[in-house]
Formats: sequence, structure tokens, C-alpha cells
Amino acid sequence: MPASRSPSTVAGWPMRIAEKLVLQRQRHLKWRAFDILEMILMILCGLLLLGFSTTVMFDIVTRTIGHPWLWLQEVTQTFFIYGIFIGAAVATRRNDHLFLTAVSEALHGTPRIVAEIVIRLVVLGVAFCLVYFGYMNFLRGFSSFRMPSLTPIASLYAAIPIAGALIALFTVEQLVNGCRKGFDQDRKSVRVGKECRSRWS
Repeated sequence: MPASRSPSTVAGWPMRIAEKLVLQRQRHLKWRAFDILEMILMILCGLLLLGFSTTVMFDIVTRTIGHPWLWLQEVTQTFFIYGIFIGAAVATRRNDHLFLTAVSEALHGTPRIVAEIVIRLVVLGVAFCLVYFGYMNFLRGFSSFRMPSLTPIASLYAAIPIAGALIALFTVEQLVNGCRKGFDQDRKSVRVGKECRSRWS
């Protein structure tokens, strides 16, 4: 007779999945309350990538056999655009923008604090632009339609302000925690981080 799993074991498997999907690097810059959001976004990115790859494959096959499904292009565009913007948002939380990370991590102490804050303020400005102008385009998108389904193009533009809001949320999270605890967590940056926190408070 197979041994039954204990309730703690059964209840623990979602946590193990979350631990694999949620990046633990720079843990001091993250609030645990947002870990579930990062996990959901990572799962969503995986599904969008799978959907994009599948629809491209079916589009190629149906065109090859001479019976194209025209609506597949719309679905592929939707997967592609949402994948880009949702991916940009989750990359902000995971600090996976390689160029910006390489610039800041080459510094230590006060220069590191200044570079990290400046970079994130620029990202925050870009996020606000995505929210504002993305929302304006979203509203205008109801007057244009995608062919052949006649779906308002606003269904695509909605990804822009959503991504902007998420990027802004994760950037604020990193700014607050970085100023409180330091960005590289050596002794000097922790001290400078405390000074930064006192200035902001």
C-alpha cells in the first residue's frame, strides 16, 4: 500500500514551484508580498511564449497546405505584444535588464547608491510615460479595428499601460528597499542607504 502524503507535503508543493519561479537574487530589494505577483507574471510569460510559438507553427502549416487561417495572425500578434510588455515588467522586478545591472554592479558604496537611484528614477519616468501615453492610445484604439475579426485595436494597446503600472510598482519597491537597506548590502552601502532613508523621510 503506497504511503500517503502528509498534508504539509501536499500543501508545500505550490511553495516549491514559487521558489523556483521567483528569483532570489537581490532579495533585500524585494517585498515578499510581491513574490506571488512575480510568480503569476512568470507563468503568464511562459503561457504567452507557448501560445506565440504554437500559433506561428500552425500559421506556417496552414499556409503550406494552402488553407491559411487568417485569424491566426491576430492571435500571434496578441501573444507577441503581451509577451513583450509583461516580460519587461517582470524583468524589472527580477532586475534582469543586463546593461543597467552591469553598470550599477560595477560600483560600490556611495557611487553605487547614486547610480542605482538615478537608473531607477529614469525607469520610473519611462513607466509613467507608458501608463499615460499607453492609456491615451488605448482609448483611441476603440476607433480602429483589427482584421478580419473587427476587434478594437485597443485590445493590443491595453498591454502598454498595464506594463507601465507594473514597472512603476516594482521600481518603487526597489527604490524604497534600496534606500532602507543599501543596494549591494556591503557595510558601506548599508550605511549610505540609511543616510538616503533619513533624507527621504
